[in-house]
Amino acid sequence: MKKIGFLSFGHWANHPSYQARTASDTLLQSIDLAVAAEEIGIDGAYFRVHHFARQLASPFPLLAAIGAKTSKIEIGTGVIDMRYENPLYMVEDAGAADLISEGRLQLGISRGSPEQVIDGWRSFGYEPLAGETDADMGRQKALEFLERLNGEGFADPNPTPMFPNPPGLLRLEPHSEGLRERIWWGAASNATAVWAAENGMHLQSSTLKYDENGKPFHIQQAEQIRLYKEAWKKAGHQREPRVSVSRSIFALVNDQDKYYFGDQGKAADSFGYIESDKRAIFGKSYAAEPDKLIAELAQDEAIQEADTLLLTIPNTLGVDYNVHILSSILEHIAPALGWR
Repeated sequence: MKKIGFLSFGHWANHPSYQARTASDTLLQSIDLAVAAEEIGIDGAYFRVHHFARQLASPFPLLAAIGAKTSKIEIGTGVIDMRYENPLYMVEDAGAADLISEGRLQLGISRGSPEQVIDGWRSFGYEPLAGETDADMGRQKALEFLERLNGEGFADPNPTPMFPNPPGLLRLEPHSEGLRERIWWGAASNATAVWAAENGMHLQSSTLKYDENGKPFHIQQAEQIRLYKEAWKKAGHQREPRVSVSRSIFALVNDQDKYYFGDQGKAADSFGYIESDKRAIFGKSYAAEPDKLIAELAQDEAIQEADTLLLTIPNTLGVDYNVHILSSILEHIAPALGWR
C-alpha cells in the first residue's frame, strides 16, 4: 500500500498548445486539480517552488486555498528553497496554512538547486555568513525553521504590550501542533539524506540525484533511502519516517496519450551537471501500455523502498487531462503493483 500524489511544477506560458497561459490560470487550475484529485482518490497534491520563473513561487497562499476547498488530501511542496526564506516568517505562513487545512500540510524543503538567475537569494536580501556557502545558509535556515516550529517561547515580551501577553517568553503565532513532524527534506545526495534523518525530517527524493557510484538511477536512489532509514533508526526517533520518490509515469491507454508521451517510453537514465563540479543522474520517464508499464515499474527498487509516490504531471495540458493521467495510474497500474 502506497500513498500516491501528484507533483506540479506549475508552468505557464502564452503558447497556443498550453491550457495554462497566465499565472492566474496556473494558480486556479492547481486548486481545481487538487479538488478533482481528492475526488478520484489521490492522496497528495504537491507543488514545486521556483523563483524568477514563470512557475509557482510563493506556495502558502496556494496551499491555504487548497486546504480550504478540500478535506482529505495531503498538501505539500517539493521543495521550498530555504536560501530564499525568512525562517520565522515562514513558520507563521506554514502554521496558518496548516491550520486552514486542519493538519494536512506536508512541507518539503531543501537547501536549494540552481535557479533562473545568479545567486537569486542575494536579490531577496540574504547573504551567507563568512566562511559559509549558500548551501550552508540553506541548511542553517532549515534548522532554525524546525526549531521555531516546536512552539517554544523565545522572544522577550514587551512590558507594556498593546494586548495582554501569556506568561513567559513568546512564540510565533499561529502555532500548529504537529507540523514539525510533517517536514520533509529534499536530498540530492546520500549524505544529506542521512542529515535529514538525524534531524527528524522525512525524505523526498526526486527524479535526479548526484551520481555517487555510476549505478542505474533507481538503484542509487534505493541505496540512498536505505541509508536514510538506517540513520533514522540510529537517531532514535520515536515515530515512523516517511519517504517519497518522484516519477514521470504515463499509462498509454488512448491515442491522445500515445501522441503526447509515446516517445518517452524509449527514454533511459541520463547524466548531466546541475552544478559545475557535481555530476547528476536523472531518472528515466515511464510511458507504455499498462501491462508493459507494470512489468517495468515492478523492477524499480526505489519505488519499492518508498511509502509515497509523487507523479510529476504536465500541468500545462490542463486539469481534465491531468485527472485522466492520474486516474489511469489508479485504475490500470496501482492495483497490479500492490500500491492500492
